Amino acid sequence: MDLEFSDDQRLLQSAVRSFLEGECPVESVRARWETGTGRSPELWRKLAAIAVPGLLVPEEHGGLGLDEVDLVLVLEECGRAALAEPVVATAAVGAPLLAELGGELAAAWLPRVAAGEAILAVGSAVTPFVADAHVADLLLLPREDALHALPRARVELTGQPSNDPSQRLFSVQWTAAPESEVARGERARALAAAALDRGAFACAAEQLGVAERLVELAAAYAGQRVQFGVPIGSFQAVKHQLADCQVALEYARSLVHRAAWSVARGARCRAADVSMAKLLASDAALRCARTALQVHGAIGYTWEQDLHVWMRRAWSLDLAWGENAWHRARVADAVIDGAPPAESFGYSPPGA
Repeated sequence: MDLEFSDDQRLLQSAVRSFLEGECPVESVRARWETGTGRSPELWRKLAAIAVPGLLVPEEHGGLGLDEVDLVLVLEECGRAALAEPVVATAAVGAPLLAELGGELAAAWLPRVAAGEAILAVGSAVTPFVADAHVADLLLLPREDALHALPRARVELTGQPSNDPSQRLFSVQWTAAPESEVARGERARALAAAALDRGAFACAAEQLGVAERLVELAAAYAGQRVQFGVPIGSFQAVKHQLADCQVALEYARSLVHRAAWSVARGARCRAADVSMAKLLASDAALRCARTALQVHGAIGYTWEQDLHVWMRRAWSLDLAWGENAWHRARVADAVIDGAPPAESFGYSPPGA
């Protein structure tokens, strides 16, 4: 599906790209690897100043009141810049989840999210870990047949290793209590399923930006690396590999844009559209990472080479919000068997 983006949507994308080029160079991404949290409160405040955390926050709570069709281009730019801040958890998943919950919880937290004063973390049954729980002011966590909202002081966090130094993963231990429960039964299942689809869609959109940047890095280096007296970019085999990467990227882009529309409209095919987008975007990013590494040769393995910043991001996003095996099973259920997609509560990834 090829969405026709408006001039305003393209202008927003351009503004975010310009902002990230100035405020999030790769050197700053690397520098935050060595900090305690791996996050920058100052950068988050600046992101709030250009309304990124509040894109999906309703206008009555201080946000822009936009939808995922507006958000998808912003997420692509976040991936392209290897931005580590919790845009997926807060802006793409947590904010609309709070808006759907409504009531006092939304009124208390959404204005703070839009202003850059609060960060959200969201758990899912398809992964045992919660990203950015250490910097979250509020955690939205499913358990059994209910959804709970807890401040960080109410949970115990255990850090988990990651192949991406920009990623911070945590297992979360907490005790359910009546006062923390915000939804139960069918409503909780529907909210959790929507949150899962938003998270998977957002990761797919970021993968587009990651893949795009990997192709750019590979193409640029192919013009510099010389073998047999000529740049390797002149070799037909290298051209074919880079062209295959670009084809995979553009094919995935159509599916991600379709998923953005389905999530924004609450389409009945939302789950299948999201899973297909996640699969194809991850495949494209992994292909681009592999090809970029081959083009760079041995230097691509070195710590000093920036290539691995985006390679690691491709690998970590591939595992976030549902592994490929889980999404393939969900597509099979929806497309081949005609069965309804599995609910996010109580569903374990294949092989678990």
